[in-house]
Amino acid sequence: MELKIAQRKQAKMKLGLQGCSGSGKTMGALLLAFGLCGDWGKIAVIDTENHSASLYANLGGYSVVNIAAPFTPEKYMDAIHLCENAGIEVIIIDSISHEWEGSGGILDIHGNMAGNSFTNWAKITPRHNAFVQSILQSPAHIIGTIRSKQEYVLNERNGKQVPEKVGLKGVTREGMDYEMTIVLDVDIKHHATATKDRTGLFMDKPEFTISVETGKLIANWCNQGIQDELDEGFIKRINACHNWTDLLALYMLNPDKHKPYHEHFTLRKSVVKPNSVKTHDLLNLNVTANGNGNIQ
Repeated sequence: MELKIAQRKQAKMKLGLQGCSGSGKTMGALLLAFGLCGDWGKIAVIDTENHSASLYANLGGYSVVNIAAPFTPEKYMDAIHLCENAGIEVIIIDSISHEWEGSGGILDIHGNMAGNSFTNWAKITPRHNAFVQSILQSPAHIIGTIRSKQEYVLNERNGKQVPEKVGLKGVTREGMDYEMTIVLDVDIKHHATATKDRTGLFMDKPEFTISVETGKLIANWCNQGIQDELDEGFIKRINACHNWTDLLALYMLNPDKHKPYHEHFTLRKSVVKPNSVKTHDLLNLNVTANGNGNIQ
């Protein structure tokens, strides 16, 4: 146990985008993602909405992982890990709501369990918590869209009462918004307001339309602060690799180490020799993530 002076470290954004159907959550998430990393090839969408994420393919060459029912927490976690292992920098989960209220989601699982309801919650809550932790501990930026329950209200327009759709409470477990760094509510006119904001960028500010510039603003905040200290133990593991196969295996098993240990991987690659033609094809020129989890 040790007292240290508080220092803000560089961060990976965990952002919730909440709104009713038609509010533009998917489009907003894609624009935010591009602003965060500046490369469509480093963006992936975990799509639970019947391939709806592919409707915006004209924006750029982002990747899509389509998942269908049952929407178990484990299926979401597998998709997140798939993206991480591929070197993805921004993961969009569209939407988080299915893990809670979708077919095969937490509420569905609980409803189909026999026995005492309270005891059953004790059994499945750890599964939901594991899903939340997979988001919070991810080495990638994560944007999760959250459906809002809907109702219509009458607003006056040009002297007439016109019904308008509004979003209400997000469809996910109570407290999910507490886990996020930023939560933006988006209305049917695509206007966003912050309901939670640890960055101070958007809270108590006028409503705005999400754009690539919004993502750049968030990226600048994330990149401020000090970098994590390098792990000497992991550097020793890199230097213990005596051939390209071992080096490649270490690299691919640790996607969160790609950037901070780039120079160490590159240096070790220059020292050891290739030991197979297949490995030589994968390890070509320089050690860098190419979007497929390989070393080039």
